Amino acid sequence: MNLRRRMAKTLLIASLFATPFAWAQTKWDLPTGYAVNSFQTENVQAFANDVDRATGGKLKITLHANGSLYKANEIKRAVQTGQVPSGEFILSGASNENPLFGLDSIPFLATSYADARRLAAAQKPALDKLLAAQGMKLLFSVPWPPQSLYSVKAINGPEDLRGTKMRAYNPATTRIAQMLKAQPTTIQLAELGQALATGTVENFLTSSASGVENKLFEQTKFFYTVAAWLPRNATVVSQKAFDALDKPTQEAVLRAASAAESRGWALSESKNEEYVKELASKGMRVAAPSDSLKRELQAIGEAMTQDWIKAAGADGQPIVDAYRKK
Repeated sequence: MNLRRRMAKTLLIASLFATPFAWAQTKWDLPTGYAVNSFQTENVQAFANDVDRATGGKLKITLHANGSLYKANEIKRAVQTGQVPSGEFILSGASNENPLFGLDSIPFLATSYADARRLAAAQKPALDKLLAAQGMKLLFSVPWPPQSLYSVKAINGPEDLRGTKMRAYNPATTRIAQMLKAQPTTIQLAELGQALATGTVENFLTSSASGVENKLFEQTKFFYTVAAWLPRNATVVSQKAFDALDKPTQEAVLRAASAAESRGWALSESKNEEYVKELASKGMRVAAPSDSLKRELQAIGEAMTQDWIKAAGADGQPIVDAYRKK
């Protein structure tokens, strides 16, 4: 009898220690609208791998690329409503619901990596507060290379854009097209190649990275280095999902997120020159914009900065002032 009791006790103790390990693993799906070969997607995958290693597999993050789980414009809402615990989306894509999301897409406000870093730092307290109010936590954000102008035809001045079909993907790009007297056409990046092939779009602003990764050089032959802005992708998590993690796992996620942000910024900058060279090697004509086009875009940028300040309310002017303060 004593032997049986000892054996039962031993099995009970073993089960108590074993059970938590059986129940402990947490799984997060993380959708993104970008292709598997995008440096942004690769950076998010590296983040997921880092979390897996740091937690000993306790938290598994499965990345769903190329809009396979949710379309790009559905991802933020999916996280916000708890349909998925985490996700990546372009901040400016949500600027129609709050101007704060569109700050980094104001033309010619921040036109270099150094400027974009200062703008992100000035924006962060207000952005964190806004996301928290929507039940989300910002893990990290990474910019695309500067937005440049692609076209199927040569653009010698602003008059060459009038009446053309210009791709738009957020309110800012829609407004730019309107101010250039072009016709804005809403097309997500994953659908842009097909839109160009069918003549639905004739020109657009996007990064050198997108041009290479989506083989946009196959349909467009002109690339103008206007460096309009550096839009950022944000990787977020539901606050509820984050709070459900134990403290060591939370800390591991935040460490991996910090590393992903640093790595992503450096990767974006180093890739930009490489991408521009590759576009040229694929037959694109790479050139600076004409003086008349540059003046027109700069005027649009200043007007849109003032419009943003007014639309953003109490947060607007202080953020721009903090950014412009040397």
